[in-house]
Amino acid sequence: MTEHHHLPSQLEVSPEAPDRNLALELVRVTEAGAMASGRWVGKGDKNGADGAAVKAMRTLVSTVSMNGIVVIGEGEKDEAPMLYNGERVGDGTGAECDVAVDPVDGTTLTAKGMGNAVSVLAVAERGAMFDPSAVFYMDKLVTGPEAAEFVDITAPPAVNIRRIAKAKGCGVEDVTVVVLDRPRHENLVQEIREAGARIKFIADGDVAGAVMTVREETGVDLLLGVGGTPEGIIAACAIKCLGGTIQGKLWPKDDDERQRALDAGHDLDKVLLTEDLVQGENVFFVATGITDGDLLRGVHYRAERAYTQSLVMRSKSGTIRQIESVHRLSKLRAYSAIDFDRAR
Repeated sequence: MTEHHHLPSQLEVSPEAPDRNLALELVRVTEAGAMASGRWVGKGDKNGADGAAVKAMRTLVSTVSMNGIVVIGEGEKDEAPMLYNGERVGDGTGAECDVAVDPVDGTTLTAKGMGNAVSVLAVAERGAMFDPSAVFYMDKLVTGPEAAEFVDITAPPAVNIRRIAKAKGCGVEDVTVVVLDRPRHENLVQEIREAGARIKFIADGDVAGAVMTVREETGVDLLLGVGGTPEGIIAACAIKCLGGTIQGKLWPKDDDERQRALDAGHDLDKVLLTEDLVQGENVFFVATGITDGDLLRGVHYRAERAYTQSLVMRSKSGTIRQIESVHRLSKLRAYSAIDFDRAR
């Protein structure tokens, strides 16, 4: 028997790092989540939509070649039977990974049939992601590459808006700021308007809102305001791939949460930068549209077919893919308890 030896080539990947082929495996997971929740669009049941996506994504993620641990998922094990924080996912082979999953970023958007709901998954090397467990909310600033070095979350909104306008060579009246539509942002909204900028309100889904700011074609320049800490970390994974910056400050909602954060060793005055939220240069981010939006087209159903649109990104290579997929509905029963063959 002849033995063949060869030198390692650049195509071979160390088992310690997530493989570059992982990106195309991961998109199958978000496609499944989007198609499962897509059947719940406009039906007024955000928990039903979320539950369908969770089941579908868990089924698919078990086939991915990775040894993952859910760092950001559906919550603690007692509350979430699947995709809970600490759950091992993947087929157990390959790299040790941190996994962040948001089966439906925008459950209310999905339930109401509104735009910009997406299914999201991010993967990084083990230990790379910030632990958000102590504080659920974070004050955030996100902008794209052109103005990334000029913004500062500790500065007033008017200052950041002027800096972005200067960096982009436009007037402040041309700057669009995306803000979650919440009562807590009343003063922020007033400051943005007084600065002369435009506001794009989003009802839910601030992962998509953050990614919009770093995608030039969306027409959004800046995200400001308080949203979820887990969503901030997932957004940071996308920003690692796209460029730009996210800056955040933990925002305890009450004295008890403030004390828990201090007990956990968090500095509540510290500005958390992109690298604080997710470390390393081998980060994957994938998202599939559930409803039509500024970022992605949602799931469309036609005779015996489902059509999806996804973003697939990897920070190490800087590659950004937009993937259009056509799925045969008769093949999709394995993804979900939902009957895909006919909308009910």
